[in-house]
Amino acid sequence: METMNLLRKTRISTIFLLTLFIFSACKTKGKTEATSPVALTPAEAREITRIAYTYAFPVVDNLRVQYAFFVDKTNPEYKAPYNRIFNIPRVFTPDDKVIQTPNSDTPYSWVGLDLRAEPLVFIIPPIEKERYWSLQLIDLYTHNFDYLGSRATGNGGGNFMIAGPGWNGVTPPGITKVIRCETEIASAQFRTQLFNASDLENVKKIQNQYVVKPLSAFLGQAAPAPAPAINFMTPLSKEAQRSSLDIFKHLNFALQFCPTHPSEKELMANFKKLGIGSGEVFDTTKFSPEIVKAMHEGIADSWQDFAKVMQETNEGKISPADAFGTREYLNGNYTYRMAAAVAGIYGNSKEEAIYPNYYLDSAGNKLNGSNRYIMHFAPGQLPPANSFWSLTMYDSSDLLVANPINRYLLNSTMLSQFKRDKDGGLTLYIQQGAPDKAKTANWLPAPKGVFRVVLRLYWPRKEALDGTWKQPKVQKVAG
Repeated sequence: METMNLLRKTRISTIFLLTLFIFSACKTKGKTEATSPVALTPAEAREITRIAYTYAFPVVDNLRVQYAFFVDKTNPEYKAPYNRIFNIPRVFTPDDKVIQTPNSDTPYSWVGLDLRAEPLVFIIPPIEKERYWSLQLIDLYTHNFDYLGSRATGNGGGNFMIAGPGWNGVTPPGITKVIRCETEIASAQFRTQLFNASDLENVKKIQNQYVVKPLSAFLGQAAPAPAPAINFMTPLSKEAQRSSLDIFKHLNFALQFCPTHPSEKELMANFKKLGIGSGEVFDTTKFSPEIVKAMHEGIADSWQDFAKVMQETNEGKISPADAFGTREYLNGNYTYRMAAAVAGIYGNSKEEAIYPNYYLDSAGNKLNGSNRYIMHFAPGQLPPANSFWSLTMYDSSDLLVANPINRYLLNSTMLSQFKRDKDGGLTLYIQQGAPDKAKTANWLPAPKGVFRVVLRLYWPRKEALDGTWKQPKVQKVAG
């Protein structure tokens, strides 16, 4: 009897264990099927990668900059933690190397925005009407989702609330305007016009009056529970971003802060076939060597798309201003968004500023410090800007150029110093060595080798936006 009972118990245990094994195997099998990449041809993988890389680059490069500015305290470019304003009481110089094509006209103030726990309130003081200022608000995709400033809201000051995608409250008392951001992480940058070197103390006083507070602090209420700490990935280098498939691991990390936009559901479903997307795990070991090769080719295809945009920009068929703006303005043009990030991340929307770029001279040849050039404005044809204009020099790495006189740009606040032509026009001299003494005031020093110059118009007038005003060409000077 005991033997029969023992056999019966053994059979039950065996059945139980076998059932448990089959159930676990089914679960494991289901999990593997859910996370394994969809079977794709190399051509399909290449095309998905082309689009995904174009989509990823600005997001990942944005996080690279934010990591340097707001996370990595050992980085020489570190500013402050998220949600705390950091004023830079000077203009950018060649020592600033994190951001490509920085402007050197306006001292900056930076704020990294973490909007997960609650909105932030920007408290802006009244600013004299002659001085340009702006607050550019940039989401994690690099969309310029809104603006405050001389053009957008005036110089009268106010209390402006920035709310993330998870906030559903009503407008609190004392708030001038509520601005919504579609990503939980974002950034903001103030530009405050500097008239000349002696004006710096006035700019500092204004910067010190910019205030950023959590909404609870602004209202004098108890703060909500803090959002969980973010374990940021160490960014890829600028060089690695250009070719490494690991860029998709960094995109996956970033997308956790980006609720999927309705217009991108199909796009994300396609990306998921390669393990790309919020909550996905990108792992190249799951792919065959042929698929991995195709993905690298997809990245190369993306750079070819970028090259076409830059060529059309050089030929004047596309304006650099076309690549910056809101999600609605860009309307799914991810190649433009990538081009903007590569050539000048955080550039302004065209209503705020336009950036005629010069890579080529009037004959179609690359600008090079071995030559001498001029830029001539006919009488009455200076850049039409409601605020100011500037012409800035950049080297082949898109950084400001060190030179013996520490002059990185020429701008409209220097007009009284320039030597005018006999007919009242203005000629600027772009060259490596100093021109004749009489022309030195109009000299923009150039580096050795290839360079480019950028003409900026802040708060451009109608004729600058509709093409009525024609930008001058850079002309090579003989000899």
